[in-house]
Amino acid sequence: MIRIREAIVVEGKYDKNTLSQMVDALIIPTDGFGIFKDGEKKAFLRQVAQKQGIVILTDSDGAGFVIRNHLKGVLPPEQVKHAYIPDIPGKERRKDKPGKEGKLGVEGMRPSVLEQALRRAGVTVLDENVSAKAPVEITKADFFQYGLTGRPDSGKRRDWVKAKLALPGHLTANGLLEVLNRLYGSGQLAQLMAELDAEIDETGKREYSTEE
Repeated sequence: MIRIREAIVVEGKYDKNTLSQMVDALIIPTDGFGIFKDGEKKAFLRQVAQKQGIVILTDSDGAGFVIRNHLKGVLPPEQVKHAYIPDIPGKERRKDKPGKEGKLGVEGMRPSVLEQALRRAGVTVLDENVSAKAPVEITKADFFQYGLTGRPDSGKRRDWVKAKLALPGHLTANGLLEVLNRLYGSGQLAQLMAELDAEIDETGKREYSTEE
């Protein structure tokens, strides 16, 4: 398991599942060509790119390069690195037959091949042995304590947090937890929740204004 500073953009959930077995990083799927019309996700990718950089890791077939080229036009080039997997004939285990071009995608690559591709792209591998204070992880118990789960208005409270941080509205509770841990941390979440509670105390109502 290698820990990488940059977020990694892949095509789909199976690519994410494969990669998450060997990389400790924020992994964001494009949902294939769905990224073309998803302005909210593209805005999120720009935010992540500015904050910590992005590595694009798509399949080596034509569709993968169409998605990669689209992202090139969306993201600032200085904030993006490109990782490429080799052309290897075959099919993934879950599929009945190979893809149109007969090549293995990211989900079918061996961990050593993926690691080599990421290192060649120049990703920032964080040294696990560096003596530094680890950030305090946000847990599901924290979410419950802050009312982000387990309450009738938890969905509205999560929506408020996502709006304040310009995060995609479709993020699930688990997805929001992952993003907050990767990009922000417990300190900023505590500040946000204090701000929300102050708004509620001031109005006397459970209102969730997202205006800055």
